[in-house]
Amino acid sequence: MSEERYVTIDNKTILIEEEGNLLELVRKANIELPTFCYHSELSVYGSCRLCMVEIEGLGLVPACSTPPAMGMKVRTNTEEIRKMRKIIVELLLANHNQDCPTCQKGSTCQLQALARRLGVSKVRFKKQNRELPLDDSSPSLVRDPNKCVLCGDCVRICSEVQSVGAIDFAYRGAHTVVIPSFGKELDKVECINCGQCARVCPTGALMPKSEIEEVWKAIYDPNKVVVGQVAPAVRVALGEMFGLEPGVTTTGQIAAALKAIGFDKIFDTSFSADLTVIEESNEFINRIQKNENIPQFTSCCPAWVKFVEQYYPEFVNHLSTCRSPQQMFGALAKEILANDLGIGPEDVVVVSIMPCTAKKFEAKRPEFNHNGMRDVDNVLTTQELGRMIEEAGINFRELEPESFHLPFGFKTGAGVIFGNSGGVSEAALRYITEKITGEKRDSYEFTTVRGDNGMREATLTVGSKDFSLAVVNGLGNARNLLERIKSGDVHYDFVEVMACPGGCVGGAGQPVYSNPSIRHKRTKGIYENDRMLELHKSQDNPYVTELYSSYLGDIGGEKAHHLLHTSYKTRKRISDEDMTFSSGDDQGFEVNVCFGTGCFLKGSQKLLRDILEYIRSNGLHSSVKVGASFCFETCDRGPVVKIGDKIIEHCTLDKAREAIEGMATSTLKEVQRNA
Repeated sequence: MSEERYVTIDNKTILIEEEGNLLELVRKANIELPTFCYHSELSVYGSCRLCMVEIEGLGLVPACSTPPAMGMKVRTNTEEIRKMRKIIVELLLANHNQDCPTCQKGSTCQLQALARRLGVSKVRFKKQNRELPLDDSSPSLVRDPNKCVLCGDCVRICSEVQSVGAIDFAYRGAHTVVIPSFGKELDKVECINCGQCARVCPTGALMPKSEIEEVWKAIYDPNKVVVGQVAPAVRVALGEMFGLEPGVTTTGQIAAALKAIGFDKIFDTSFSADLTVIEESNEFINRIQKNENIPQFTSCCPAWVKFVEQYYPEFVNHLSTCRSPQQMFGALAKEILANDLGIGPEDVVVVSIMPCTAKKFEAKRPEFNHNGMRDVDNVLTTQELGRMIEEAGINFRELEPESFHLPFGFKTGAGVIFGNSGGVSEAALRYITEKITGEKRDSYEFTTVRGDNGMREATLTVGSKDFSLAVVNGLGNARNLLERIKSGDVHYDFVEVMACPGGCVGGAGQPVYSNPSIRHKRTKGIYENDRMLELHKSQDNPYVTELYSSYLGDIGGEKAHHLLHTSYKTRKRISDEDMTFSSGDDQGFEVNVCFGTGCFLKGSQKLLRDILEYIRSNGLHSSVKVGASFCFETCDRGPVVKIGDKIIEHCTLDKAREAIEGMATSTLKEVQRNA
């Protein structure tokens, strides 16, 4: 090999291969440079300067944004670099809320870890006393700006990976902060609750919202029956919190821990995932036969559902009407389990253990609240369950495995693989191929829908028909796919979308990780779970069959539809954020033009300009107040304009002019009567 292909790092000769920057090459040399703002899944930002190295002839440079070049001589640990890094960390600590013992991120906080590693024993700089308000408005996340180190990881993952951009930098200099759009609370903007911002946050500035205390309260209440359901991805990740390797299955230990904590019944969300497979697959077959609302999109991921509701209302009817497995289980538990136990549904407390922060939002959706009761009362993340186990003093690694309760604790491999990107599609294919052909298959794996890529395609022939599928993870990839579908560039029959990279195994409620290889190990563990089970197809689950026979009736029938299905609608992106362009007097009336995404794309901006010009040229500016609202939640019928109390859909200038003239006439008559 040529000498020019090497870089010398701390007297070690390192071969340049596919590395895009010097930081990757340094880590290849088994030297862990400290960083805050560098993340392998995101663009290079280069703001923290902790990864500075010294290059002979160039001096100090940031390793993250410096490409490796032939013959470089690099030093990563000099006296000057060490002092500089300590000063940077001290400055961050001086500008940081230091309630570290009570911070939920304590054991995984990168700032604490770097302070220990760099030998920072005291902070020599004056602490900034600015206290910014805590934002706990979101059902899924808590944002504490006093713990933010301005690394920008949250901003970039929200924009670059998820294509949402709900948070960004604002102001300048010492006043710089990361805040949601328009300075609003997180729950009032277009946040889709995926929590990926919290996953990459190196401190406790963004954290999953804890419901631990509410669950303990229910456990201690002798009048409540506390029922736990455990999602598939939890079993291959919880062990990481107790020193086990990623991907190691701990299903038995989880069941044992929940019983020791005080849960009365422990079930498996994979059971209701089997139900989802059957209901969603039959819904798909019916749509194909009728050629209606194709492609069908999966609806298991609440962050993805909210994304469609906000940004692509024209595709809302393409979402499967199936509830997610979490919500299917909640409905069954409140109705069937309560009846079997001889208690009222209000005394059954359903607690979900999920890898996902968006599930907290989903459980609180009004669609899943009946007679003042939520189908799912509380959602704990994998992290929260780990903390409850620690609080209870349980030695997780030494627990003897126990089993889930029946019937909702029995599952097939099809329900388990829901935890991986591609798992929902594969589980559906295991059902659809047998349903359409009427033949039982010995093989059950459809590896064509598996993989690590954010966007995958597959075409399968079932019977005499070809089906095209797409599997997407990461909402930036989903946005690209939807645009291609809208433009007619591609056609699919079935599309699976999961908001988090890698699917649920990469959810923001999972134990904190930064290396994508951990996600891959969890994925491998899920597929190993599938292979170790005796049954691999949802239609073979005997307890699901019995449930239909004894209670639900026909697949997709009236009872099944009532308990297992729902509906979705268009949703505002921004709450209560109006703009005024023309102010009338107190005796006038209002004209409001929708500036939501759907209406904006249908020409609401031009329509607003035309209305303003019409009002000006006709001398109505003193009696008409003209403004813009972000959404009337009828995005598929835009542009939408509200004139007085009248909402006009598919509005044109002629329609608006006619309504304004009518309102102006009636307003004038009302003024004259009152005079």
